[in-house]
Amino acid sequence: MGTLVLLDLMGGVALLLWGLHMVQSGITRAFGPDLRRLLSTALANRFAAFGAGLGLTALLQSSTATGLMTASFASEGTVSLVAALAIMLGANVGTTLIVQVLAFNITAVAPVLFVFGLVAFRSGGRHWIKDLGRVSIGLGLMLLALHILIGSLAPAENAPAARAVLGAITGDPVLCVLIGAALTWAAHSSVATVLLVMSLAFSQFVTPQAALALVLGANLGSAINPVFEGGRRDDLSSYRLPVGNLVNRLVGVALALPFLPLIAGAMTAWQPDMAKLTAQFHIAFNVVLAVVFLGLLDPLAALLTKLLPSPAKTQDPSAPRYLDESALGTPSLALADSARETLRMGDFVEVMLRQVMQAMLTGDRALVGEVSRADNIVDRLDEAIRLYVTKLTRSQLDDAEAKRAMEIISFAINLEHIGDIIDKNLSELAAKKIKRRIEFSADGAAELAAFHARVLDSLKLAFSVFMSGDPAQARQLIAEKAQIRSAELAAAERHFERLREGRPETIETTSLHLDVLRDLKRIHSHICSVAYPVLEEGGAAPAAVAESDPITLLAPNGRPQPL
Repeated sequence: MGTLVLLDLMGGVALLLWGLHMVQSGITRAFGPDLRRLLSTALANRFAAFGAGLGLTALLQSSTATGLMTASFASEGTVSLVAALAIMLGANVGTTLIVQVLAFNITAVAPVLFVFGLVAFRSGGRHWIKDLGRVSIGLGLMLLALHILIGSLAPAENAPAARAVLGAITGDPVLCVLIGAALTWAAHSSVATVLLVMSLAFSQFVTPQAALALVLGANLGSAINPVFEGGRRDDLSSYRLPVGNLVNRLVGVALALPFLPLIAGAMTAWQPDMAKLTAQFHIAFNVVLAVVFLGLLDPLAALLTKLLPSPAKTQDPSAPRYLDESALGTPSLALADSARETLRMGDFVEVMLRQVMQAMLTGDRALVGEVSRADNIVDRLDEAIRLYVTKLTRSQLDDAEAKRAMEIISFAINLEHIGDIIDKNLSELAAKKIKRRIEFSADGAAELAAFHARVLDSLKLAFSVFMSGDPAQARQLIAEKAQIRSAELAAAERHFERLREGRPETIETTSLHLDVLRDLKRIHSHICSVAYPVLEEGGAAPAAVAESDPITLLAPNGRPQPL
């Protein structure tokens, strides 16, 4: 009997967490960009910031998600620390609102939510309609989970052993706080913990005082996860917001804990329904804490700034600038961020391509070293982009988002390959030319410069195709590929003509000249890879796809493969 009850409880909690996840993901996918804009703009004062945090979290039902978004704005300087702390006070109140709704017996609404959600999800022509269907199904699952929890506890109400165990565990208020905090930390959701406590209190498995102590623990536990997830070890200032929120909760718990017997007695006399009592204490605790701390945010922000100073300004070019971890919950934003970072990576590749030819033609040895350092930056950015997009693909993406994610990874891989060709091949050729103190003939140098300029122009065009997905530009890029092949053959033929004429400079640089042409053509092949997905989507894949040039795309297993 006890085993079945435990299994039912575990299943009910799992269903509750999954329903909460569906609500959060549906709201985020439907309104994520708008919510972030609201959060970044509605900050005229601390009261507006409080309202923005409350409204956003009431929709997301995750103070952790709001905290991560706010932390990213605070680290960028978009939001002041005082405003960010006010947002978190609002978020702590906002996350209690769904608990108030579910405290009422509205289980009969669950089937209606399921039907509406299924219809919207299966027949919704627009993405946001499908996402609202997801939200509706999630709410229905949460109601069903509460029904399962209460129903599972009902047969065990008269079991002395169960009551004895729970009584021993929850007999100490401090232990209750620790248990509530641990459950919330493990579940990443204070909502789930408070709803579980409501079920236990409704079935009288825990005393009113123990229920309130468990709620205090849930509020404390909700502030622990952002400390670990929202900060960066190399930047202490990134911990200011999560630590400030944790201090807020610790102070509130410390002040409320000694008065729990009085609070429990007064609230029990006023509200006999233990489930509603638990929910009402949850919101009252957060509202009182917000009222008290709204006037103390300035000294708290000053203290946090002093204890957690900003690091010395060191501009690391290999550090990603646009890969915002808090945007991973909103695929459209995360894809835009990763595309911006890939373009930034492309800027380094473009500089490398310019510098290596300049070093080749002018004999500037310093530029060879700069190219090598830039390639290290490109390698690290490529790794960061792939890791970020891989994290994104762990969430649910629609077909268009999944396709865009693969396009970004593919283009980043090709840019990294271009960087390797420049560093491992062209740079070595430039270093060899400088060491041997040989020079191209005037005609040969002009040919290489012209060929290089065409490759450089194609790289710029590829950036435009990558961002716009314009089929006309993609066709232009593929057409240039055929012309580049003809230009390479013509340049090689003219080189052999000069060789037959016996020009000394041509004889000395013959292998060097042909190797540079070959490597530039290989670079152009990688550049053109960005055009193929665009043309294939429009049903206009060019014949060049079947050619034997080493164009690197992604195989179904996610690894690069040559076409």
